[in-house]
Amino acid sequence: MHAIYHMTYLQAVVIGLIQGLTELFPISSLGHTVLIPSWLGGTWATLVSQESDAESPYLAFIVGLHLATAIVLLGYYAKTWVRIIRGFFTSIATRRIESADQRLAWLLVVATIPVGVAGLVLEHPFRVLFAKPLAAAIFLTINGGILFAGEVLRRRRAQEAVPNAVPNAVPGGAPQRQPVVQPAGVTPTAQPAAGSPHAMRAEPSRLRGERDERDALLDQAADERLAAAVGVKSAVWIGASQILALFAGISREGVTMAGGLFRGLSHEDALRFSFLLSTPVILAAGALKLSDLTGPLGQGVRGQVVAGSVAAAATSLFAVVFLARYFRTRTLTPFAIYCVAAGLISIIRFGIF
Repeated sequence: MHAIYHMTYLQAVVIGLIQGLTELFPISSLGHTVLIPSWLGGTWATLVSQESDAESPYLAFIVGLHLATAIVLLGYYAKTWVRIIRGFFTSIATRRIESADQRLAWLLVVATIPVGVAGLVLEHPFRVLFAKPLAAAIFLTINGGILFAGEVLRRRRAQEAVPNAVPNAVPGGAPQRQPVVQPAGVTPTAQPAAGSPHAMRAEPSRLRGERDERDALLDQAADERLAAAVGVKSAVWIGASQILALFAGISREGVTMAGGLFRGLSHEDALRFSFLLSTPVILAAGALKLSDLTGPLGQGVRGQVVAGSVAAAATSLFAVVFLARYFRTRTLTPFAIYCVAAGLISIIRFGIF
């Protein structure tokens, strides 16, 4: 009988909080859901030891939490996904790729193929073989090196582009957010007199409307930049980099962002492309584990899966909102430092003691 006899609801919620946060932060969710329980020891470490089994209830539990993260990403980028899906089907109907939405849709399809094939073949054996504390610590350190490399290559590209006056690149510094330009044909609406009753009533709804319109324009502009900047070869290269995330300790978002920076994207656009590219992969990974969780492997933990998924959704929502703002002006360097430091300390802990 397959069951996680020692998984309490407290453990399920804590692991869910960790998974939801670290899945979207570039620091590896699988690595942290292996290392943190191992550091805590006791019944927490017992959960991780079950990952060496051919059919691991803990592994099924962890991957099952991916559904919550995928749903959050779908909700956050709902308008973008509507445009992408519409672009995909209209391009099939017309047999042409003309708009930015159509191009972005096919770039995501092409980029997903390498990791999709590799995941079907290698996902389970890789996670069983390498989801151990020492291996996760080693790969977490490597993940930090990948993030550092992405930043070094970005700065090198920025320095090379200085003579061409690239507006979004600042050598050796943080990426600069370009000013929002009012689209042609859109004029500011007339404002009621400040302090008037009408102004006080109209202010919240007006501000919300302006903010929604601005966000929609920014999202569409970002998708147009991605469609123009990411070629087919770059999409395949960035998508294939996700294969490294099959190793516990390597972050899917981290390697795809580093790949995007290497191909010339800004931090903000690299994050957006990473989240869009990760959504179908994370969704598929979670959906494939549903049959395990509804079968014998999920006996005794189905309630814990629900509790963990709610916790994962909460931290995933925080992560996507925080990172979307963070990478407007900041870099991967703090995450790289954290991964190297945490990885080296964990190597000492699980490799020596």
